Amino acid sequence: MISSSPRAQESDGAPATDASGWDGAKPADVGLDPQALRQMAETFAHCGEANVHAILVARQGKLAFEQYYSGEDTEWGKPAAKVDFGPDVPHDLRSISKSVVALTVGIGLEQGWIRDIDAPVFSLLPAYADLWTPEKDRITLRHLLTMSPGLAWNEEVPYSDPANSEVRMSRAPDPCRVVLSQPVSHDPGLVWTYNGGTTALMAGILQAATGKTIDQVVHENLFLPLGIRYAHWARLPGSGLPAAASGLRLRPLDTLKLGQLVLSRGLWRNQRIVPEAWIETATAPHMNAPGAMFYGFQFWLGRSLVNGREVDWVAGMGYGGQRLFIVPSLDLVVLVHAGIYASAAQDWVGATVLNRFVLPAAQR
Repeated sequence: MISSSPRAQESDGAPATDASGWDGAKPADVGLDPQALRQMAETFAHCGEANVHAILVARQGKLAFEQYYSGEDTEWGKPAAKVDFGPDVPHDLRSISKSVVALTVGIGLEQGWIRDIDAPVFSLLPAYADLWTPEKDRITLRHLLTMSPGLAWNEEVPYSDPANSEVRMSRAPDPCRVVLSQPVSHDPGLVWTYNGGTTALMAGILQAATGKTIDQVVHENLFLPLGIRYAHWARLPGSGLPAAASGLRLRPLDTLKLGQLVLSRGLWRNQRIVPEAWIETATAPHMNAPGAMFYGFQFWLGRSLVNGREVDWVAGMGYGGQRLFIVPSLDLVVLVHAGIYASAAQDWVGATVLNRFVLPAAQR
């Protein structure tokens, strides 16, 4: 069922008041079809198998739609429970966390913590010199950003399976050592393989450069400038370190800010937070990825066909149906939270929100 929100809303879903640093707007005032959005809200209210928790839409830099539901959820590493979702209820981002780490690497370049993304990884992580080989010395930070280090890695098996590479990394006392210990299966930069270990290595690189763990670096340099006061990172059971690849938990309105930051090319409320050139590079295609998509720097790049028009988008994607879509040509950001873990429906839900409802609503 639809969860009541602590903030009153207009009948068309528009926030009645400003919230969390967002200016609110009625959908029609920013060129969105209110009827299409109402239909979307009702569709998922009566589609229990989708287990949608929240849908938020921003256009022209304004919060134009937010809808929350009640449903079962599984917080990272905890048993499932029924939750009444709302604007002040945090939600797991799962692998959208990867995109957050990539944005922070861009800040690190600007700050001088990292000099060159084409530097060999072992030069950035000297504590692991004992794992150096001539083949692995060719792996650079750029290859980590694009998930193409060429290391053997398998996240295709379920995360409940101990053979899953990320599960093994999570349970180990030193996640970076696990990743760098993997054998080389391809030349770096040639083959894209989904690999949460690349994000763990980036977190390790930032920690080696700053002396701070990834949660501290992100909080001080990304979240505080965005006005994000609440953030929780799940801890890896083996090391106690923040789970850089999948452990971030934020309030939905704050996650939506991250999408707006990318859409605005690194600006939030006219304040420069991430270098513009980094946003351009991070959201450009670097590797072929599954599903006819491309992969940037821990961001997915795809396209939709709506009313005969091809629409390109950038996305952070997370397990269970977490989707943060950025649509530059339509000045649009869309966030979907769901709890359909271990189900192929997680792809269907995000695609349905975007392609059946929101994109058509923006093209009326």
